[in-house]
Amino acid sequence: MKVIITGATGMVGKGVLLECLDHPEISEVLLINRRQISIKHEKIKEIIHQDFGNYDSIKDQLAGYDAAYLCMGISAAGLSEAKYKEITYDYTLALAKVLYNHNANMTITYVSGQGTDSSEKGRTMWARVKGKTENDLLNMGFKQAFMYRPGAIIPLKGIKSGTRLYQFFYDYFMWLIKLLKFLFPKSIVNTTQLGQSMINVTRSGYEKNILKPSDILRTSK
Repeated sequence: MKVIITGATGMVGKGVLLECLDHPEISEVLLINRRQISIKHEKIKEIIHQDFGNYDSIKDQLAGYDAAYLCMGISAAGLSEAKYKEITYDYTLALAKVLYNHNANMTITYVSGQGTDSSEKGRTMWARVKGKTENDLLNMGFKQAFMYRPGAIIPLKGIKSGTRLYQFFYDYFMWLIKLLKFLFPKSIVNTTQLGQSMINVTRSGYEKNILKPSDILRTSK
């Protein structure tokens, strides 16, 4: 199985990457990044690409893959709706359209978030944008499309968050996340479980298109 990952320099994407590298059924992992990742592995192919709104220059290199794990994301803090939509929606759909033209039978997964607004009409800006992104991906026509809404995520295997505020929280308040995990075991996932879940739903499918933490835990086994 050959897969594509975006956002592999971030916490979620790196977690998914590490699980793909360890999985015996995955033979190749194509990373699309703006900067080179520090991990070296025989399975990794890497494309350094700067314009995430246009993939014409690399589209021929995106053929022949079985799945795409879209893990690229950014916090909405301090961003206008137009800028957040460009990064979250426009960049994601630009790649998805190219992938669909190459192989509509592939599996696509998208990391969204708890609280995403599927109606696209709520007051919260990021939730509306994520909702539109999810809806358009689901309606594009891929054989399998899964939207991931993980909520709180525990980073494992030495993974750090690229967002300073999030990493500060992990550094000083991980005890609180672990306490919540103990009290509500089906409400919090880790980076390993996210990666394993994506691989498993690619291989075996799942009954739901939108996966909440309990679904992620269930499909990670």
